[in-house]
Amino acid sequence: MSESEKKLDATGLFCPEPVFRTKIEIEKMQVGQTLTVLADDPAAEDDISRWVTRNGHQLLSMKKNDNVIEFSIKKVK
Repeated sequence: MSESEKKLDATGLFCPEPVFRTKIEIEKMQVGQTLTVLADDPAAEDDISRWVTRNGHQLLSMKKNDNVIEFSIKKVK
């Protein structure tokens, strides 16, 4: 994992914690950096996707592995 990539493990947390922690991590990052978020709250799929779009960032990918969802988010602004 390079310096431009950060990781947030939000498994075991429930709404609104995964989105809240994603927001905090993104705010600490530089534009162009990527954050990988792991979450197992079913609501996180919609919540995090919507938050990323609403805040003008880019959802690079979203993968599901069993009950864990992995988001890759690029900070755009």
